[in-house]
Amino acid sequence: MAPTVVGGAAPAGPPAPDALRRKGFTGTLTMVGEELRPPYDRPPLSKQVLAGDWEPHRSTLRQDADIQKLRMTLRLGCRATGLDTAARVLTLADGDRLAYDGLIIATGLRPRRLPFGHDLAGVHVLRTLDETLTLRAQLSAGPRVVVIGAGFLGSEIAATTRGLGLDVTLVDVEPTPLAGQVGAFVGGLVGDMHRDHGVRLCMRRHVTGMTGENGRVTAVVLDDGTRLPADVVVVAIGSVPATDWLAGSGIPLGDGVLCDPTCRAAPGVYAAGDVANWPHPATGGRVRLEQRTNATQQALAAAGNLLAGPGEAVPYAPVPFGWTDQYDAKIQTWGRCPSDAAVEVVDGDPAARTFVALYKAGGRVVGALGWNSARALREYRGHLGENSAA
Repeated sequence: MAPTVVGGAAPAGPPAPDALRRKGFTGTLTMVGEELRPPYDRPPLSKQVLAGDWEPHRSTLRQDADIQKLRMTLRLGCRATGLDTAARVLTLADGDRLAYDGLIIATGLRPRRLPFGHDLAGVHVLRTLDETLTLRAQLSAGPRVVVIGAGFLGSEIAATTRGLGLDVTLVDVEPTPLAGQVGAFVGGLVGDMHRDHGVRLCMRRHVTGMTGENGRVTAVVLDDGTRLPADVVVVAIGSVPATDWLAGSGIPLGDGVLCDPTCRAAPGVYAAGDVANWPHPATGGRVRLEQRTNATQQALAAAGNLLAGPGEAVPYAPVPFGWTDQYDAKIQTWGRCPSDAAVEVVDGDPAARTFVALYKAGGRVVGALGWNSARALREYRGHLGENSAA
């Protein structure tokens, strides 16, 4: 067997070869990465790396010695362009063709872009380490910053840039930051926190355009006619699974790679991380998790099932765990925190920004959130799935 792990820069890639070797796989092992950099972690990009607290090497996930120990070939700067599942061949942008017996797809995400503005200097997306370093270099001039999108990434970028003393405006179509991720109650507290730190919030506003001068951005235009002066704009309006290279391959696609409960997408082909979409028994439907913890856990599961014998594959059914760090706040979640759920504070005090809240939907506790309450939150993880009167 010759497994090929695709997407070395995506965090779901590196754990897979580790798991394969631990489980006794002795065959040829190749990891393909689109970027020229070795695999690195992404959560620090919007925080420690962007702030200048970390140099790039601190985010590296695998050193040369690790690669050698795994007896793995690392193909960097090689974008996957096609897959022939019948012949079991992966095609690369340089024309090379890699035969495989087993394949783990871990190509991650690509950032969404606006239909305008990206031709202007000073307009950025933040997905890769090189994009982060380019943005970081521009922040040293003390620019006026507008962040478009107040999800996890946009809110973290706003917090980091404001922490550098910059003039920051955060724009979103939702009524609060993180409204789609944790709902209006906690989102409102996040908004208050940003305002307390001096960030201007423009909520319930659509961006309709950008203006520029001499090829550089000068302002962001909102749907009510407001012009937000800007020297730097960061577009953080979400991402899409990187599956374009799989068109025509026979791999089932939808919102990501459509897998079965064991992460299997086709004979000998599994998917893991942000790109994987699979049935989760706790939700009664399909899920695709953009969470760092899931990337590692699902890579381990996919590797194990790839090597499993007939009837030995195990369904992947994790309790999702995520977090965001903004200013002095660490917000952690277990399970799901849907925006339409009933929210009950069960520990601490939101006014003191130290609390635990349970999310209840369909008569059951479906999620738990802790704000600067890591220890207390762990105690409430066991409440997930309990019946609720709310």
